[in-house]
Amino acid sequence: MKFPASVLASVFLFVAETTAALSLSSTYRSGGDRMWQALTLLFSLLPCALVQLTLLFVHRDLSRDRPLVLLLHLLQLGPLFRCFEVFCIYFQSSNNEEPYVSITKKRQMPKNGLSEEIEKEVGQAEGKLITHRSAFSRASVIQAFLGSAPQLTLQLYISIIQQDVTVGRSLLMTISLLSIVYGALRCNILAIKIKYDEYEVKVKPLAYVCIFLWRSFEIATRVVVLVLFTSILKTWVVVIILINFFSFFLYPWILFWYSGSPFPENIEKALSRVGTTIVLCFLTLLYTGINMFCWSAVQLKIDSPDLISKSHNWYQLLVYYMMRFIENAILLLLWYLFKTDIYMYVCAPLLVLQLLIAYCTAILFMLVFYQFFHPCKKLFSTSVVEGFQRWVRCFCWACRQQKSCEPIGKADLQSSRDRDETPSSSKTSPEPSQLMNAEDLCSA
Repeated sequence: MKFPASVLASVFLFVAETTAALSLSSTYRSGGDRMWQALTLLFSLLPCALVQLTLLFVHRDLSRDRPLVLLLHLLQLGPLFRCFEVFCIYFQSSNNEEPYVSITKKRQMPKNGLSEEIEKEVGQAEGKLITHRSAFSRASVIQAFLGSAPQLTLQLYISIIQQDVTVGRSLLMTISLLSIVYGALRCNILAIKIKYDEYEVKVKPLAYVCIFLWRSFEIATRVVVLVLFTSILKTWVVVIILINFFSFFLYPWILFWYSGSPFPENIEKALSRVGTTIVLCFLTLLYTGINMFCWSAVQLKIDSPDLISKSHNWYQLLVYYMMRFIENAILLLLWYLFKTDIYMYVCAPLLVLQLLIAYCTAILFMLVFYQFFHPCKKLFSTSVVEGFQRWVRCFCWACRQQKSCEPIGKADLQSSRDRDETPSSSKTSPEPSQLMNAEDLCSA
């Protein structure tokens, strides 16, 4: 049985970020910054409440008679209690043998084109730990992108406006960045396990390192670009955010409406139609929040029973990073053109170049992960290198076609010019037959 390290990491980031945010909000209050205090508390307490609801929803405690658990969640102590419960189950399972086990069947990764199916015994304690890990993974994603991401953006914006970075603010920004990166990492792992549910997935340590570096560069660059643009053009950043928000929020619903599928009713048996709609809207909101800052790694599919598309779409990945790179470049260009005196001592061209290189570095680590460290890379129909080679071949073929069309176009143009010149020359110099007829008439 695996040590529940992911649960411990989730609870640590949850407690650390909440404590740092509350401490910093008290500092804002003592300094008279009521607006910064209110926003800091909002981005701290709102994800706390969502995390409590997520843990209750996954464990189905609302339909069970557990008043103490409900009280602890109301007091925002639910993650601590769940963590204590996880370690009690873990340490007790090593001493007791379970008489009842369930058997799960998983397929191994193909070796030499063959894939074997293996059976594994899962005890009740291990099943409970799996449920707890799944609940905390989802809670970490919610905390990261509905709380930590706007919190990091806010504190970095305050630091630039005030041109001062305090110890409390730097600590909160560091914890928030770690929380976002960890949430994105859990999102990647969840996407892999959902898409390849029938296979036994084992993620190597180097894969975790590669994902961590990929997400760190991507998220840090995105946050810095948004903050720089906000510090110069505060009105236009609202337009950028609204365009991003509605694009990602409405996209899954447009696909669902276009598919003509019936409204999903199998999310949770205890939920009514209104409750199902609220859950779907919340999932779409979370999906939007993730894509605002980084690639979500999963595609929300409302007409699917799992609500997740299990097909790996390289085209959507390519389009997302191309559009995001272009957007970041445009925002940096506008910041460079309209920057104010607060950036007097900043080398603007160098900063723009560093941010673009950092985003390209994130893309490079992503390609390295999918090429070498993805746990299910043997199941890919094409690898990253093969796709790049095909793209280069298509590009070279298009260039050759364009070059081969140029001589043909020039030849057609020359022939048309010759045809245009032929009638004009016939008017000035008559043909030999016409000259002979003229001489015969003169002699006669």
